[in-house]
Amino acid sequence: MTEWIYPTGTAAQGPWFCSLGAHDSTTHVAGWQHTGLRVGDVGAGESVTLEAAAEERIIVPLSGDYTVSVNGTEYVLAGRRSVFHGPADVLYTGIDRSVTITAHDGGRLAVASAPAKAEYPVRHLRQAEIPVELRGAGQSSRQVQNFGTPATLEADRFIVCEVITPSSNWSSYPPHKHDEEKDGETQLEEIYYFETRVSTDAPEAVQAGGTADAHGYQRVYASDERPIDVATEVRSGDVVLVPYGWHGPAMATPGYDLYYLNVMAGPGPVREWLISDDPHHGWVRQTWEAQDIDPRLPFTA
Repeated sequence: MTEWIYPTGTAAQGPWFCSLGAHDSTTHVAGWQHTGLRVGDVGAGESVTLEAAAEERIIVPLSGDYTVSVNGTEYVLAGRRSVFHGPADVLYTGIDRSVTITAHDGGRLAVASAPAKAEYPVRHLRQAEIPVELRGAGQSSRQVQNFGTPATLEADRFIVCEVITPSSNWSSYPPHKHDEEKDGETQLEEIYYFETRVSTDAPEAVQAGGTADAHGYQRVYASDERPIDVATEVRSGDVVLVPYGWHGPAMATPGYDLYYLNVMAGPGPVREWLISDDPHHGWVRQTWEAQDIDPRLPFTA
């Protein structure tokens, strides 16, 4: 483990097997200021509570269905079998509101957060409302679920989305960065939370269990004098932090599909995802014009 890589369970706190970022006393990384993530497995009928705080939150069912109480008002979130089965309902809670989340039949739950000051209303985004974007082409094809982006959600600081990458494809590619406030770029911290699975292309015996080791890879490297050098295997429950620098590709290895939840926020005046491509690799985008989207997409329920 380095200060930027957190295998599942290495950032556990309370009911969360992952609790990282700029919230309360759970900050594990010195200098991390703008984003937070909690992920936990919640048993059938069990509840987790987050006290009111000066942070905005979005509740993301990774699997299972939930009832969420925000300052006493209840919302029922329709979930999904897994992160590879299309979007789930999500709930934006705004700031300074206590939250209690109760699992119906049990499942895995993520709560993305960011320190915030401006107040926005609670928003329940249902599965059918969530924009599903097919980005890239060929082996750079991926599926992006844009429930927490500026075009979809009114919020103060954070930008949150999900990306699904079919086996053998690359996403977060070409490598790009968002670590400066300048024309065409915004400064954003970023959290990658990963899930992996055996691809449905695999033989039935492998899908049923066996000895398969579902994994992918993530790359982060320096864009200036600040040192960072990450090239790591990732599996379900793992987290990679991107404080700055070029990042990508996120690679789905042959035989295994890759999912990640992205949480981004920064200190700049505008809530917008503006990036710069690594000039050595940005030309790759031009090749997509002659290619089709991977026919395996979209992944749905």
